[in-house]
Amino acid sequence: MEDYLFDLRGYLILKNAIEPQLLDALNAEFDQFPRDLPMGGWYKGAQRRDYNPATGMELHHCLEIGGPFEELIDNPSWLAYVQKYAGEQGTYVEGLFIDECITSQRTSGGFHGLHSGRYKGALRGKYLYENGQFTCGQVNILMALTDIGEGDGATTIIPGSHKSNLPLPHPREYGGEGGKTDGLPECAIEAQLKKGDALLFVDGVMHGGSNRTNPGERRVVIYRYGPSWGRTRYGYEYSPELLNRLTPQRRAILEPVPPCRPGDDFIPVEAPAVARRAREAAAK
Repeated sequence: MEDYLFDLRGYLILKNAIEPQLLDALNAEFDQFPRDLPMGGWYKGAQRRDYNPATGMELHHCLEIGGPFEELIDNPSWLAYVQKYAGEQGTYVEGLFIDECITSQRTSGGFHGLHSGRYKGALRGKYLYENGQFTCGQVNILMALTDIGEGDGATTIIPGSHKSNLPLPHPREYGGEGGKTDGLPECAIEAQLKKGDALLFVDGVMHGGSNRTNPGERRVVIYRYGPSWGRTRYGYEYSPELLNRLTPQRRAILEPVPPCRPGDDFIPVEAPAVARRAREAAAK
């Protein structure tokens, strides 16, 4: 049923995806973020890069902060989903890569206009189901660290738009494609979440963030998973310090294909799955 709904709508809501202890640790990290960090400023290896002035404070490459953010890499609440939907299972490039990891804090008045959708969409965000297998260019996990209900700036989605053949009529009216308003078309829904829930969605579904009208702060973490051959969207690179302290499984997601530079004393393989199969064959 979950596969059916993901194919039909383009998203799933994973209830209680983050355990309370991890939630507390993540919120404690958010409490320490410098609110006066300028655009382009760095905090523990993460850089402030707001998508636009209305989206709130956003730290990109947040995995470099370490601690609880590392525990999210292979969280069992969603790992099997992203492997199935974006990991090209059974192919010679099987594996995952996190190409964006972002923290977001939004206060009253902030919103993010509708964007994406299948129509003239980038290959990176494509949705495909073929020969009995999902092949998605990017599957996002949006984690709610606070309750996100009515007036809290919930993520908006147009269900099924990951398969649409036509553009959204008059997108500027809804804050899309550079628009400045925050209205919603009647075909859109708000994906309201409880603290600890996660919204899983293919990037090709049209989505955005509704206007926050309540006081307080909306806190989310977003990890974008794609196939093993991907690269980070803005050119960020994971530091050797981060990679070296990770478990092998987590490192294989951040560095699925280790770099091979001139003079290195090893012969590279194509992806983690290839290396694993070679080891299994040698063991037999």
